[in-house]
Amino acid sequence: MKKIVYLLVILLSFTACNAQTPAKFTEAVLNDTFLSLEGESVALKNILKVHEGKDIVIDIWASWCSDCIKGMPKVKALQEKHPDVAYVFLSLDRKLSAWKNGIKKYKVVGEHYYLDNGKKSAFGDFVNIDWIPRYMVVDAEGNIKLFKAIEADDKKIEQILNN
Repeated sequence: MKKIVYLLVILLSFTACNAQTPAKFTEAVLNDTFLSLEGESVALKNILKVHEGKDIVIDIWASWCSDCIKGMPKVKALQEKHPDVAYVFLSLDRKLSAWKNGIKKYKVVGEHYYLDNGKKSAFGDFVNIDWIPRYMVVDAEGNIKLFKAIEADDKKIEQILNN
């Protein structure tokens, strides 16, 4: 019985460690690059720097993702409710043309970047993208306040943006 309790304690401690979410982006992630709509390579740190002093909602999406498209009205409602927040959209589309067409087709308003290497990048590894859409919230000081939400109307997003 003691062995079973001991094993449970060990397993729970590993689970607790993995459940922690990062509060900051690593240097490798900050240096990871994305493509802008103009085709320029932009490091994440520069994307974030543009919005220094503002909260940022990061939306990881793709035009082929039905859940992403179904969630767009919730994103638009969030944007209407919090117009002072920066909205950064990071696309996992397979082709640049699909990404650009998706932005127009679904009238996605915000800053747009393409994850050139998709999930196989420092950003993809850090975020461990297992589902899209995926929402993150970064505060005015660059701290990750919400690491993962899969709905734009998640109560945690509202709580953070209302503070």
